Amino acid sequence: MSALDDTDRRILQVLTREGRISNLALAERVGLSPSACLRRVAALERSGVITGYRAVLSPQKTGVGFVAYVTVGLNAHTKSAQEAFERAMARAPEVRECHNITGNWEYLLRIEAADLAAYKTFHTEVLGTLPQVNAITSYVVMGSPKDQRA
Repeated sequence: MSALDDTDRRILQVLTREGRISNLALAERVGLSPSACLRRVAALERSGVITGYRAVLSPQKTGVGFVAYVTVGLNAHTKSAQEAFERAMARAPEVRECHNITGNWEYLLRIEAADLAAYKTFHTEVLGTLPQVNAITSYVVMGSPKDQRA
């Protein structure tokens, strides 16, 4: 697919907020005919610009009462240490996001747990037992006035 134009950007902006919008409503919002809109969305999907659609879940209704961002430092800066850590994070259901980052730490995690006690269990029994982990710093989320993750 060639570079995105203004119409593609408008389509993506609406779909980001309202992934279940009908094609007819989307076409009206972005000023296209329904058939042209459908072709554009299909092209965005085929080209990999749109990689999927997700449900946004209510933390309260799904039992998530505690969210923290956690930085993790490794004791070895090797590929095998990183791969072992990433495999462990892929297996941990509390880890909703795992990012390999630049700066003072190797990883930034988004952790979701039922409560502080559940987070402590994860911190102690998962992160605390990994031989490649050298440092853990937790940042507890007290509120999220803006959160555009889909």
